[in-house]
Amino acid sequence: MIWNEEAECMLQEDKEILQLLRLRKVAKHAYNNVPYYKKLFDNAGIKPEDIKTLKDIEKLPFTTKDDLRKVYPFGMFAVSPKKIVEVHTSSGTTGKPTVSGYTRKDLKIWSEAMARGLVMFGATEEDIIQNTHGYGLFTGGFGVHYGAQKIGCTIIPISTGQTKRQIEIMKDFGTTIMIFTPSYGLYLAEVAEEEGLNWEEMNLKSIGFGAEMWTVEIRREIEKRFKAPAYNIYGLTEIIGPGVALECSTQDGLHIMEDHFYPEIIDPETLENLPEGERGELVLTTLTREGMPIIRFRTKDITTLRRGECDCGRTLIKMDRITGRTDDMLKIRGVAVFPSQIEKALLKMDGLEPHYQIIATRPHHLDELEILVEASSDLFSDEIKELVGIKKKIENYIHNEIGLRVNVTLVEPKTLPRSEGKAVRVIDKRRFE
Repeated sequence: MIWNEEAECMLQEDKEILQLLRLRKVAKHAYNNVPYYKKLFDNAGIKPEDIKTLKDIEKLPFTTKDDLRKVYPFGMFAVSPKKIVEVHTSSGTTGKPTVSGYTRKDLKIWSEAMARGLVMFGATEEDIIQNTHGYGLFTGGFGVHYGAQKIGCTIIPISTGQTKRQIEIMKDFGTTIMIFTPSYGLYLAEVAEEEGLNWEEMNLKSIGFGAEMWTVEIRREIEKRFKAPAYNIYGLTEIIGPGVALECSTQDGLHIMEDHFYPEIIDPETLENLPEGERGELVLTTLTREGMPIIRFRTKDITTLRRGECDCGRTLIKMDRITGRTDDMLKIRGVAVFPSQIEKALLKMDGLEPHYQIIATRPHHLDELEILVEASSDLFSDEIKELVGIKKKIENYIHNEIGLRVNVTLVEPKTLPRSEGKAVRVIDKRRFE
């Protein structure tokens, strides 16, 4: 099933004509109504009317989180305050939060984008969607909510936490689609198993997960535990929230809603555009957003883009799952290390739980990595010599994956912190030493 066949199956030449018209319009809108953008454009020596082709987007200045923080809270709004009907923000854990403002038109676009995505992994008006994403200033809860309502699904806005209550609701209400972050999904499954829940008796047909990086192994673990296929959701507060890109039934990359969000891939070092299929940093431009147009936003997310008709029938460009972030990358003894590489190595081993923490330190002026990994109950009850052998095996797996020696510490089951939102996987102590 396809929600909006005209938009999702558009011929490439027709799509490019539409994107160019919208790009010129949004650039003019931003230049004329956002003083900060006027300044950026002028400093770059570019005017909206200089955009003649889609490639001319490369002439436009980038927008970063720091830009948004400089004009906190409402300096990026392109309409009068009375037209802004909803506001969301990022978490603000690394500084001032970034603010996102929506007009009624923007909320319709958000609902439409998310509806398309939910339909990609099977949602219909017959479904009951249990949404564990937060309903506060975080965009996750509301994005899923608006898309589900547009389709006509029954939405359970349970939000984050109340884990035992989540399980009870899932069972009593006959939930057919679950929405969660990968880390919370694993915790939910763990508690459900402790409560004796029989997944075979549940009505669950699919899962939507997002807001965190993940590996193929984590997806397999989620699907194995919940007995249902799991589909990735991608979005970010600065662009609109969840709904920028979602996976279809093929589970082979996420379709970007490129009639609303124009994607590019750049080299994060040179800032030059990279050709299709090359790995780099994702840059997004909002083509239709009214309240807060965003030009060439550097997401910091590392991925690739692929064109071509999908087996599902859609022609929307695909992005591969996020394999790292330029700001989450650890430089250890001159080597670039992404947490996802370590996760991939850990999940090759039987007997480990999918819960871990990466701790970077700098004793004696030399970078070190320690990986705390939960062993299963069976594994932890083994002889000490068995655990030592397993520890060495894990260290070798990680060494083969990242090219560095690390110290692995096996910890007892259920001793690492659980997350009801985004998991904190990396603790970098070097900056405090």
